Amino acid sequence: MSYHKELAAAKKAASLAARLCQNVQKALLQSDVQSKTDKTPVTVADYGSQALVSFVLQQELRAEFSLVAEEDSKDLRKDGAQEIVERITKLVNYSLTSDGSYNVTLSTEDVLKAIDSGRSEGGSQGQHWVLDPIDGTKGFLRGDQYAIALALLDGGKVVLGVLACPNLPLTSLKDAGQHSPNNEVGCLFFAEVGGGTYMQPLDGSSAVKVQVSAVENPEEASFFESYEAAHSMHDLTSLIAQKLGVKAPPVRIDSQAKYGALSRGDGAIYLRFPHKGYREKIWDHAAGCIVVTGMDQFHSIIGFLSKC
Repeated sequence: MSYHKELAAAKKAASLAARLCQNVQKALLQSDVQSKTDKTPVTVADYGSQALVSFVLQQELRAEFSLVAEEDSKDLRKDGAQEIVERITKLVNYSLTSDGSYNVTLSTEDVLKAIDSGRSEGGSQGQHWVLDPIDGTKGFLRGDQYAIALALLDGGKVVLGVLACPNLPLTSLKDAGQHSPNNEVGCLFFAEVGGGTYMQPLDGSSAVKVQVSAVENPEEASFFESYEAAHSMHDLTSLIAQKLGVKAPPVRIDSQAKYGALSRGDGAIYLRFPHKGYREKIWDHAAGCIVVTGMDQFHSIIGFLSKC
């Protein structure tokens, strides 16, 4: 089965959301940051990104729509949130106007409904989109790596994925490090079942097919891990790397940008061992899963995670 139409819509949605996130990050205001009930930070960009992706997918596909996403509008509907809701609405409408594809102005209620389109429960039957509107919000707030991560599941299998990584250098991290000296940043990685993985600049330039590292000797390998110590046990990954004979120090990156970098061979290993009690979310890995594997056949997200 071909998913070309869905992939085109996903690329457009993620690219537009990335543009909104870039605009917010350039002029980040303290008022743009809230704390959710679980104390994790969330910004107007998280909400705006989710609203844009939801809107674009529905406009482009015009079909029955199911989206499993991280955010909802509960906190935005509370007393005192009107100012931030209006800012999110302005950002979304500005992004749509700048793109020029849609002759529409969304109301605040339209935007809130678009955000809440991500409240689907998913399931093993039918098609379900999976979205993390900003994976790596802490990295986003620091000005470091983050990603808009969007995947499609069909019958419980990941069949396509898109990672928009606005701050990831276009050249290998081995050459440029995490911050490109020439400011040549902004990568879009995408993969469709049976089609391999591709990378293109976020400006829409030509895409190139990418491959994971061919390094087999651990002594020659480099490895990625989470930037935040709260997200992964650094002491354990260090011990494992030592036992494997890895000589290079870890490269610590926020978000699923690690998956993008891994898919093009910037590193050979990704180690992640969450602390006890942490529960992985499907949107934390679905898009990265297919981008790394290239997906020449169906793989379930559960099967992939069991190998990590």
